Amino acid sequence: MTYVVTDACIRCKYTDCAAVCPTDAFRQGPNMLVIDPDECTDDGTCVAECPVEAIFAEEDLPADKYEFIRLNSELASQWPAITQPQDALPDADKWNGVSGKRRYLKR
Repeated sequence: MTYVVTDACIRCKYTDCAAVCPTDAFRQGPNMLVIDPDECTDDGTCVAECPVEAIFAEEDLPADKYEFIRLNSELASQWPAITQPQDALPDADKWNGVSGKRRYLKR
């Protein structure tokens, strides 16, 4: 099992989760974070730190978010690791809680 970042992160990109990850499994894209499934130790520390509730254990992922298993794996191989907290995107608070943000994903 691994953890998966979903579309709730898109256009927010809070980094609290990455700051507590013991294995530096988070990868940073232009407007969201993903988790590298090969680096994730499944400890779940990141879940409680995500202010937008974007992170799920793979086994608890809602059915309409299954595509994010593949997306996390694919994008983790392309994006650089993030190990230090950074500022969220400038309009993150505006996008917090907005559903259906998949179309805004920037690769």
